[in-house]
Amino acid sequence: MIRINASLSIDEREIEESFVRASGPGGQNVNKLSTAVQLRFDVRNSPSLPSDVSQRLERLAGSRLTRDGVLIIIAQRHRTQARNRQDALDRLIDLIRDAAVAPRLRRPTKPTRASRERRVETKKLRSGIKRLRRVKPAFD
Repeated sequence: MIRINASLSIDEREIEESFVRASGPGGQNVNKLSTAVQLRFDVRNSPSLPSDVSQRLERLAGSRLTRDGVLIIIAQRHRTQARNRQDALDRLIDLIRDAAVAPRLRRPTKPTRASRERRVETKKLRSGIKRLRRVKPAFD
């Protein structure tokens, strides 16, 4: 089990990993070894995630989510397969942690009396400045 937070954990069998060749610099290491990790996690069909968390996770995933609801994370920052595996797993855990936090509802408030008075005062000052800039018509 992979622990996300105190109340949430996912089963390791829900995560599918495949190893591919990484792109970018690295010479022979990149050309010969499959060090990049492609981690796949089925968000929609995961029994470990509550429905509200999975919906938020789908929104957070953005373009990393397929049409079928599978989250794909590709890690290729490091030279070794083990470090890329850990990096991909850490990124998945961070994403699920962010989705697990329910957004706080905004309580609508009204502006205070002082702030309304300040706003009106600045409007009066601006209008006064603009009034002074006006060109008075010259009489012939």
